[in-house]
Amino acid sequence: MEVYAVTRNVPMSAQKMREVVRQIQGLPAVEARALLSFIPRKGARYAELTLRSALANAEELARQGKMERVPPERWRVRLAVAETGVTYHRWIPKARGSAGPIRKRHCHVRIVLSTD
Repeated sequence: MEVYAVTRNVPMSAQKMREVVRQIQGLPAVEARALLSFIPRKGARYAELTLRSALANAEELARQGKMERVPPERWRVRLAVAETGVTYHRWIPKARGSAGPIRKRHCHVRIVLSTD
């Protein structure tokens, strides 16, 4: 059985987010959530939000009768990835009338839980 959650357009680069989500891949969901609460990085907040959403999705599917009820302790993080999202292009004034680019990168966080 698998459930997943996706958080789109997180305002940080996928490279920075990958450093966080790689740490929780393969862990039990409860342990991963505890680990994320102690990581002092901005990406950990978004990863924890996505993980909580995936657990809530599992609970909702069980409530609707589309899936059997599984306690949160049995879920494992099978896949946790950060994919590149949209990049906003801005410009900052530089010396002698020129301009330099600023790239405001975004990413999508996807967490897949399974009971295997």
